[in-house]
Amino acid sequence: MAAPQDVHVRICNQEIVKFDLEVKALIQDIRDCSGPLSALTELNTQVKEKFQQLRHRIQELEQSAKEQDKESEKQVLLQEVENHKKQMLSNQTSWRKANLTCKIAIDSLEKAELLQGGDPLRQRKTTKESLAQTSSAITESLMGISRMMSQQVQQSEEAVQTLVHYSNRQKQKESKQLVPKVTACV
Repeated sequence: MAAPQDVHVRICNQEIVKFDLEVKALIQDIRDCSGPLSALTELNTQVKEKFQQLRHRIQELEQSAKEQDKESEKQVLLQEVENHKKQMLSNQTSWRKANLTCKIAIDSLEKAELLQGGDPLRQRKTTKESLAQTSSAITESLMGISRMMSQQVQQSEEAVQTLVHYSNRQKQKESKQLVPKVTACV
């Protein structure tokens, strides 16, 4: 029978894969989105939620890895965590590129509509509204990117702290192993 911890690790991995696939599907939806801006905003909200769920599951897997008794199992799980983090970063990059492409396409469509003619007053009003929406959306996107970057910096700091901790432990083990050899020679 599998240990409860093994079951939890498998469930975490399955959910990470599920959220990863959902994020990729939403990114593809963003690539295919031809507007309006509100549709893009809704897709982005969904992507943010999935990234949050994905990040949470990766953190759970990392915690499970740290709780492993066997060092070999711990290292395997920590490597999986790093792979999942790299995949998430790749997805975030794809998301940003898809957003940029979609926003450019929406802007081009709006420009084409404006150039086709119509009531100049209505065009100005529509342009101001779309500029306000676009400005708001870009500001929100930038704030989201800033938060993601902040989280990445925090995760990197934690990773460095973990490496320093394990390095210090390894040095202590090595120094303890050298002490008996030195006293035996004396």
